[in-house]
Amino acid sequence: MRTILVANRKGGCGKTTIATTIAAALAARGQSVALADADRQKSALKWIDLRPKDAAQITGLNWTKTKDLGDVRSQIDTVVIDGPGALTGAHAEMLIAEATEIVVPVLPSIFDTASTDRFLAKIEKLKKIRKGKAEIHIVANRIRLKSLALARLESHLADTGRPLIARISDRIAYSNLACEGLAIFDSPCRETAPLRNQWQPLLLALEG
Repeated sequence: MRTILVANRKGGCGKTTIATTIAAALAARGQSVALADADRQKSALKWIDLRPKDAAQITGLNWTKTKDLGDVRSQIDTVVIDGPGALTGAHAEMLIAEATEIVVPVLPSIFDTASTDRFLAKIEKLKKIRKGKAEIHIVANRIRLKSLALARLESHLADTGRPLIARISDRIAYSNLACEGLAIFDSPCRETAPLRNQWQPLLLALEG
């Protein structure tokens, strides 16, 4: 079983959208997927509750309490963890200890970039990361393609040796589908095809 943690200590960077979309993408490919909510707001679990019965099944797990971390059925192929808004200290280490992959969403702003730099610098010191037992994937979220803000973010991360793996556009389709417990991979129509293509580099890395 593999575990994908979606995390950043900066709030508002779209962790839940990233986590639910990854879970839906993997479930649509026939995997047995659980979505573990470690955030006290429980947004991911609310999304699960809204999910139609005819959509690809995703099991919801409540990991908001430390004692529940790691509690998952044995037949699950992949657990996607929606990390808490403030991932620091012992809680961070416990969640990272569960992870085989870490997805870090970042918005293309100077404030988010600085906060993400500090977050990455801290988790890169953890033993599991240092020994290469959990890989970090950085995703630019809610971006405008060919914007100066995105170019600055790409340049900054390249300078720090942390290149972007995917660039996810800011589109209303994400929030519209979320209201129904769905994601773009549950709606494989022509209109969402360009959005699904933006996720392929990340999905390939996670499945590799």
